[in-house]
Amino acid sequence: MNGAQALIESLKRENVEHMFGYAGATICPAVDALKEHPEIAYTLVRTEQNAGHMASGYARMSGKVGVCMVTSGPGATNLITGIATAYMDSIPMVAITGQVPSNLLGRDIFQEVDITGAVAPFSKHSYLVKDANDIPRVVKEAFHIASTGRPGPVLIDIPIDVQEQTLKKFQYPETVNIRGYKPSVKGNDLQIKRVVEAIARAKQPLICAGGGVWLANARDELLELAESCAIPVVKTMMGISLMATDHPLNMGMIGAHGNHCANKALAKADLLIMVGTRAADRAMVDPKEIQRRMATIHIDVDPAEIGKNMEAAIPLVGDVKVILRQILDRGVPVTDSTAWLDQLKDYRKAELNRVFPRREGSVFPGTLLRKLGAKLDDDAVVSVDVGQNQIFTCKYLPQKHGRLLTSGGLGTMGYALPAGIGAKVAAPERQNIVVCGDGSFQMAMNELAAIKAADLDVKIVLFQNNTLGLVHQIQKSAPYHGPFGVALDGSPDFSAVAGAYGIPSLTVDDEDKVDEVLDQFLAARGCCLLIVKVHPDVGTND
Repeated sequence: MNGAQALIESLKRENVEHMFGYAGATICPAVDALKEHPEIAYTLVRTEQNAGHMASGYARMSGKVGVCMVTSGPGATNLITGIATAYMDSIPMVAITGQVPSNLLGRDIFQEVDITGAVAPFSKHSYLVKDANDIPRVVKEAFHIASTGRPGPVLIDIPIDVQEQTLKKFQYPETVNIRGYKPSVKGNDLQIKRVVEAIARAKQPLICAGGGVWLANARDELLELAESCAIPVVKTMMGISLMATDHPLNMGMIGAHGNHCANKALAKADLLIMVGTRAADRAMVDPKEIQRRMATIHIDVDPAEIGKNMEAAIPLVGDVKVILRQILDRGVPVTDSTAWLDQLKDYRKAELNRVFPRREGSVFPGTLLRKLGAKLDDDAVVSVDVGQNQIFTCKYLPQKHGRLLTSGGLGTMGYALPAGIGAKVAAPERQNIVVCGDGSFQMAMNELAAIKAADLDVKIVLFQNNTLGLVHQIQKSAPYHGPFGVALDGSPDFSAVAGAYGIPSLTVDDEDKVDEVLDQFLAARGCCLLIVKVHPDVGTND
């Protein structure tokens, strides 16, 4: 067995069922070995960055580590954005890159780049394999590191000569023991007691839930805590689909682009319980003010995140699912917050029933999203891109019991389409929707080929306003002097582009026809593109 065969055999031992990649000279031995194992499916991406995004979508929907594999040089550097995106959103991923022959490292030969050094700031760990006999151990450790503690991407860089080297003996490790890497799981008992006492005293408690709840598979525990204690819940963008929109305790998304009701709740709470969120700037606009006004409890698996943006009165480090169960097992009392809840419910009702503005010849995104959400399956998966389309979707798309995927930390345009493909591969039986703008769609529309090749039923909503909408919106306010460099002149006929891939499309520019067009769109067999005409002056605060 050579190194390449040992790599694929090791991936099999980790129960890898699907990989996303783009072949090149220095990864050819591994691709050749993969060819002999049809039980591991392979998706050819159209640019390497999207291999990372597809692996991300796959990981988020499957609960497993996503795997991508590309060649050296530009293949590896193109993948960097996919790795950084996964790192910022704590997505478990193993990225495998080919490398030039080990005896030529450092000589600047064709397609050589120090990829392990390049990704060091935004990966959990990286390996440069110098001996094929190390491959089984490295793969075992990589999957362990990627999936435990705070999840994240791990890079394995393998020179071509190491892939071709013969092993003395293949032996896959049964256990992992990495000195200095022992993530906390269980919460401190004394801190658990303090949390229960703080909740019992609170009159206006509030839970703020983030993407860490999804990563820990702790959605049920979160709902049980909120419902058993009658505590309202706000979410960060990464936690938006943790509760159904019509749940009486759901107050929406907080932050600069969040829901009015959620921000009101954050402003008036007397106890903030942060669960699986790092309290970043988009969610907590003024963390020092929040810290000054109320006590905070922060539950997170990563001790580095607690106190980074906002100091917690009661910090709790460990697995969110385990800690929430510890709190529940202590018998947390129902809070005396009836008046608090009644006040918030009035805000929420007004927000959910607001009448959206209309413009002749265009559709307001909130109008379409509200109608779309009502028609989606209960467990639909929605991948949304970055920009105005992201904010509109997070604010106005009704959530049921499905999943919303987006790039929250790095804010990577072009994420939604490849992530949606990865999510569909992981959960082929679930309805799959991608939402993007005409700017972000043009960063990834070449992946329509991957959709067509696999005949994937992915429905794409494209908001077309012929501008980079969010930047356009920002530039219209002081200290800027008006929009510049954001007009998407020269954009293609998106209907013709879809048609070139053999994908049908629909267009809507009349709000009175939205229901009819949505029904056609969702009923279409296989992939379909819905082009929604939006006025360029429409903003996220309209």
